[in-house]
Amino acid sequence: MSGNGDGGSVGDLSPYVELQRDAWAALGEHFQQPLSAEEITRLRGLGEHLDLDEVSQVYLPLSKLLSLRVEAARRLHRKQEQFLQRPQPPRTPFVIGLAGSVAVGKSTTARVLQHLLAHWPEHPNVALVTTDGFLHPTAVLEERGLLSRKGFPESYDRRALLRFVVDIKSGREQVEAPVYSHLTYDRVPGETVVVRHPDIVILEGLNVLQPARVTEDGRSGLALSDYFDFGIYVDAATDDIRSWYVDRFQRLRETAFADPASYFRRYADLSPDDARRTALEIWDGINGPNLEQNILPTRSRATLVLRKARDHSVRYVRLRKI
Repeated sequence: MSGNGDGGSVGDLSPYVELQRDAWAALGEHFQQPLSAEEITRLRGLGEHLDLDEVSQVYLPLSKLLSLRVEAARRLHRKQEQFLQRPQPPRTPFVIGLAGSVAVGKSTTARVLQHLLAHWPEHPNVALVTTDGFLHPTAVLEERGLLSRKGFPESYDRRALLRFVVDIKSGREQVEAPVYSHLTYDRVPGETVVVRHPDIVILEGLNVLQPARVTEDGRSGLALSDYFDFGIYVDAATDDIRSWYVDRFQRLRETAFADPASYFRRYADLSPDDARRTALEIWDGINGPNLEQNILPTRSRATLVLRKARDHSVRYVRLRKI
């Protein structure tokens, strides 16, 4: 079997199980697909390849695997509380971290999993939170000279993001997260998303699987992923992601960028050639370096990797063994 790109081969002596598309799809053949074609269309991101077959063959088996892990965590919780001879409080939410590059389709993956997981009767309350809301406001990024590094780890309010996840895993009854507008390219002042009593929380973002930072004196703090029960990385060849980003930029030029309120309104009137050049400059100057330096190195920290082909479809799944 071919190498996994993380420094070793995937085989019987690997810490991973790798399943090609057909073998993975066979695991979900006996489960009913609960989403309609119309629902899938609404969940699909701009330029994404997502249809009934993709959902049934890729995401339905994944949702069942996650459901099994949620139930196993609950059983372990009950056994541990019994061992400690403590009254059994409700199990804290099962937290899934979902990472990947800009334009790789992680937001679509997160939305589809949220809807599928909520259909399993054991855990109907599934919350989805993106880390975009924890980006520092644009004014703060400008003041710190970080606007051109938006999406890099230092552009986030990491303390607030960590506190959010800690509150979730502490069992706090109600937790709030800031809301981000892709139209204005900034936080929405005073607006929050409220998470109440979730069974599962999906936290989606570029850098959610990063390890803890090491300070100048050599000490290491806590990482978001320290509180995750399961980590997913949406993967693809870098050249393919770059191409998808350019294609998406072209489509946005004709849609969201054309809105007078859009932060990117200035791009709407670019010619197709100028738009392509601009998209490539943004990718090569910001998104590409962020992927290579910060996002891609976290792939090996994921519990499961979804590897996409050039047409956006998932070709194989790599799962860490228990």
